[in-house]
Amino acid sequence: MAARPGPESIALLDRFVAALKAGGLVTDAEIEEQVARTDEANPEIGARMVARAWTDPDYRELLVRDGSAAAEAMGVSMAGMPPLGVLADAPGLHHLVVCTLCSCYPRAVLGYPPHWYKSAAYRARAVRDPRGVLAEWGTVLPEGVELRVVDSTADYRWMVLPERPAGTEGWDAARLAEIVTRDALVGVALPVVA
Repeated sequence: MAARPGPESIALLDRFVAALKAGGLVTDAEIEEQVARTDEANPEIGARMVARAWTDPDYRELLVRDGSAAAEAMGVSMAGMPPLGVLADAPGLHHLVVCTLCSCYPRAVLGYPPHWYKSAAYRARAVRDPRGVLAEWGTVLPEGVELRVVDSTADYRWMVLPERPAGTEGWDAARLAEIVTRDALVGVALPVVA
């Protein structure tokens, strides 16, 4: 977890916000709305998007074509956010998301990034030894499965659409969403049927 900001950082932020307000660029209400929207974001949103894609072919097509529009269709405001791309896993293909420079993460649909996602060790090893990283998470892909590592950036954020697990036929979207974890949404894990 990041250290709490010191008094100098807080004072700098206060001066910056005051300048934005004085210039008519932002209001207190807009700031409060953005803080509330950020605090409400969590991995359950991404899980519901995946579950809907598994049960609604038209939504799946939208999700893969335009993740931001698919998020908006679920009631998630993407205003001011970088575009959301969605990487569809398929038989013989698995995706792993990493931000090699910092911690770019689709916060609007997954919430705050976990500590490990921001760590230098994960960021470096996910590129250098992605199968080793997955194995540490207990995710072992069968031989022959292509593993694509995709870099999330400040300009474009990525989320994984995992394959729907066997044994979930007939499940409704609410039940399906329960097996989609934050870790599956960035590709370090797979949805598991208990």
